[in-house]
Amino acid sequence: MTRFHATHPLRIFWVSALLTLVTGILVWNYLGIEGVWIFIILVLLEVTFSFDNAVINSKILSRMSGFWQQLFLTVGIVIAVFVVRFVLPVVIVMISSGYPFGGVINMALNDAPHYTATLHEAAPMINAFGGTFLMMIGVNYFLDRKKDVHWLGRIERWLSRFGEYESFKILVMLGVAMGLYYTVEPRYQLTVLVASIFGTMLHIALDLFGRYFGSKQSNSAALVGMAAFASFVYLNVLDASFSLDGVIGAFAITTDVLLIMAGLGAGALWVRSLTVYLVRTKALGKYRYLEHGAHWAILALGIVMLVKLYHIELPEWLTGSLGLIFVATAVITSVIERRRSHRNSDHYVGR
Repeated sequence: MTRFHATHPLRIFWVSALLTLVTGILVWNYLGIEGVWIFIILVLLEVTFSFDNAVINSKILSRMSGFWQQLFLTVGIVIAVFVVRFVLPVVIVMISSGYPFGGVINMALNDAPHYTATLHEAAPMINAFGGTFLMMIGVNYFLDRKKDVHWLGRIERWLSRFGEYESFKILVMLGVAMGLYYTVEPRYQLTVLVASIFGTMLHIALDLFGRYFGSKQSNSAALVGMAAFASFVYLNVLDASFSLDGVIGAFAITTDVLLIMAGLGAGALWVRSLTVYLVRTKALGKYRYLEHGAHWAILALGIVMLVKLYHIELPEWLTGSLGLIFVATAVITSVIERRRSHRNSDHYVGR
């Protein structure tokens, strides 16, 4: 029997492929070929929306111990599929509508149009929170004085200078929150302000939590204990920020809540497998600009979510493609840079 190496794609992606196939068969059994087609579209929607998320996840996951990596792939996938893509939207609808939890569950399963309309009414809160949280990730990465590798040279070098002032990024995000407050529709002002400030505070809290417990460990050691737990929580909050926008977009395709959960859940499986693949192949080390491209994509997606507050809606295919474009461009430029470095080193040795 052939044994595949730990980095072989078949060894990493076979579980996702099998579960997706089984789910697809169940969808076909209950909803026919039309349901399967929508299921495939939802899987692709989730993967394209979260491709850059996988890159960021791989950096954090590579520092975690084997136990916590396994937890991310087991318990984490339950959180991703059930909690983030089903329970969290229900809670959001519950908060925005005032209905009890059980009533919202009943609405989601038996009155999908009403549930969809109520979730769309909560879109300003979702976009303000998710957009601010994602922007905070991008701002935190590029406003880093210690970052010495720059993909978009002049822009990233200029941004990194402001990393000397720790409070500058907070000033930027509070400025964004106030700007949103004074420019969105009056009926959404308070909701948007609270949601955007909460998104900023949550990122700061998770960052401080991780730094505090991470400082108690050696930089070379794999994260364990509370430091790993902080990273685990951060990964799942990041996943939620990406997925909520995708959930709202999915309702433009179908109002069947269970079908949405199945399609986006299967897509989440592929994203988790992709994260493992990037960790095991050490892709961040091979492609020096890959992380930069992912953070630019996250920053762009955060801006797209905030722009939706002004009723500017980009097509779903374009929004989903942003991450792929940034990541693909980063990979290509990384390969070109690596080849150029090899030619220069060979030329130097030849002399």
